[in-house]
Amino acid sequence: MGFENHSGLQKKSKIMKTRSIFLTAAVTALSMSSVFAQGKLEVIVKDIKETKGNIRVGLFINEDSFLKEAAEGKVVKASGSQVTVRFENLKPGEYALSVIHDENENGELDSNVMGMPKEGFAFGNNAMGMFGPPSFEKAKLRIEDKKQVSQTITLKYL
Repeated sequence: MGFENHSGLQKKSKIMKTRSIFLTAAVTALSMSSVFAQGKLEVIVKDIKETKGNIRVGLFINEDSFLKEAAEGKVVKASGSQVTVRFENLKPGEYALSVIHDENENGELDSNVMGMPKEGFAFGNNAMGMFGPPSFEKAKLRIEDKKQVSQTITLKYL
């Protein structure tokens, strides 16, 4: 009887190991498919007037976070009159885009006493607001599964 219990434990152990291997393989496959199903965004920033400082590109997921807290962000050196910034593994959805030329590398868009930007700026779709930045709706673009979106942005300097 003791031998049968030992044999039964071995069978249960093998079954548990097999289930564990299949479960691990399934989880890995699901996570890999979600990585491959992500979208890509290429942002071409044009008309950079100075090669000093950084180009900061931010992606925002809704009106409440727009220009306050980027969901994704990249910083690249302002190395010429044009730079390309790439985002990969983006979840499908809508993102508003903001670009600034942070010439003094202080991490923000500097403005004068009247609130007018002293550094270059731009938004998705090259949208502009009447008396300030455009809305999230005007600056948004759509990222889809397994697709690359390309957006050419022209910096504006006041």
